[in-house]
Amino acid sequence: MESNTPRIAVIYATAEGSTRDIAEFIADDFRARGADVELSDIEHAPDLSHFRAIVLGSAVHNRDLLPAATTFVRTHREALRNTDVWMFSVGLGPALRGPIGRWIGGKVPQKIAALVASVAPWDYRAFAGHYERAGVSLQARTLYGLMGGRRYGDLRDWDAIRTWSSMIAQSLALPQPQSTTIAP
Repeated sequence: MESNTPRIAVIYATAEGSTRDIAEFIADDFRARGADVELSDIEHAPDLSHFRAIVLGSAVHNRDLLPAATTFVRTHREALRNTDVWMFSVGLGPALRGPIGRWIGGKVPQKIAALVASVAPWDYRAFAGHYERAGVSLQARTLYGLMGGRRYGDLRDWDAIRTWSSMIAQSLALPQPQSTTIAP
């Protein structure tokens, strides 16, 4: 690898695995473009000073990032502010349909917005995750349905994730992927 190839950290906090899958997808895209990428869960995050760029993702529970992600951002706020950072979250909001669902899903929850603003990333995106009906209470299913959530299963929009990853790669002047077999 050339010495001018950017080192990129892709760091994630996941609850059920959807955020990890998206982080792996983004890391694979960057690797296919020749970047030096370190993929890590947030508990084992590398020293941020070794990277030209950082992509940070977290699952969303109760309209907030996971506690580990919130703590990480607060602890490393200065390092994150002094490098190129992109942030993403994974939750149900982007999967909601209908007028009420789109309105709710289009709003960044206040706690997340404040945390994102404290780091001032180049971009923040919310993606839908994987949501199974099994084990979800009738009350939660009813609320989900009222907000326009009618679908269950894998709700991730891989084309939107690929487009976002490509946008980051372009801003880092990474070449087109050397391989077109990036799954899914």
